[in-house]
Amino acid sequence: MNIENEIFKRTNVNFNLLEKYGFKKKNNIYTLEKIFLNNDFKAIINIDDKGNLCGKVIDLQDNEEYTNIRTDMAGEFVNNVREAYKAILIDIKNHCYESNYFISNQANRISRYIKEKYNDDPEFLWEKFPQYGVFRNKNNNKWYSIIMNLDLSKLDNGNGEVEIINVKLDEDKIQNLLKEKGFYEAYHMKKSDWVSILLNDTLDDAEIISLLDESYNLISEPKEWIVPANPKYYDIINCFNDVDEIIWKQSSDVNINDIVYLYVSDPYSKIMYKCRAIEVNIPYEYKDKNVSMNHVMKIKLLKRLDNKNYTFKYLNKLGIKAIRGPRKITKEISEKLK
Repeated sequence: MNIENEIFKRTNVNFNLLEKYGFKKKNNIYTLEKIFLNNDFKAIINIDDKGNLCGKVIDLQDNEEYTNIRTDMAGEFVNNVREAYKAILIDIKNHCYESNYFISNQANRISRYIKEKYNDDPEFLWEKFPQYGVFRNKNNNKWYSIIMNLDLSKLDNGNGEVEIINVKLDEDKIQNLLKEKGFYEAYHMKKSDWVSILLNDTLDDAEIISLLDESYNLISEPKEWIVPANPKYYDIINCFNDVDEIIWKQSSDVNINDIVYLYVSDPYSKIMYKCRAIEVNIPYEYKDKNVSMNHVMKIKLLKRLDNKNYTFKYLNKLGIKAIRGPRKITKEISEKLK
């Protein structure tokens, strides 16, 4: 019976409060000793510089550790000692610890990242599963992640409580990720659309955050852009002859699933291709006298529009005065281009 883990899970120690409470610091270890139950027992609590807490109870009659409190013994005397020790721990928690949404450090770091970037707090929606936290896009109410705690046996051959995050991804990507350590078929979600990721530091935060951002972009309302293409510098007319996916300079806040209209300049001066962004923010260093790039996006051809009359003259009538760089278009203009 791990009494300490049960009491201190979903909390984070505030080191600034420990010595004020009565802990003594030596060699980066904070120690508290407390006599209790008519001076018959002593609790010894140690907290290391990473916040890990361990404790033990000493029976002062024989100066030995009293381990009965960690068994299933239910006698009145054992229960009294156990409950008195728990009361000491709970008081430490109340005075020296701050509450967290989740159990693991990694889950709480990911939660803080979501709050900082998207300003979303977890929603705890189920009485039966009060610790399952859902994150959703405020603009369209769609879920993009959920953090859950469960026994590892529900995912793998192991056991013990773990936390996972479910994120929504492209089906092909999910199949590739399932071959890697730390990824599992989605727990309690549609397996073709979601994947479960362990939150026990098997994977770096950066890798999980990248997939989380991808999930957020996937469920977000796509934006639409007109992006200029100069045939003098790039053979845009023939680039889609043999493939339907190409990389393109990214110099704006394009997200996955955004629509990209390629406007081909002189001598064509019109929109000729409708594409979808399928990968964004790809590092790519390139520079010559005409163009410089430090990241690109991958776009997929949806439709050729070269027979449509989407000329600059037509776009000008819609209120577009110039196309010198990527520009986001309004829903009204988007309707005109469909």
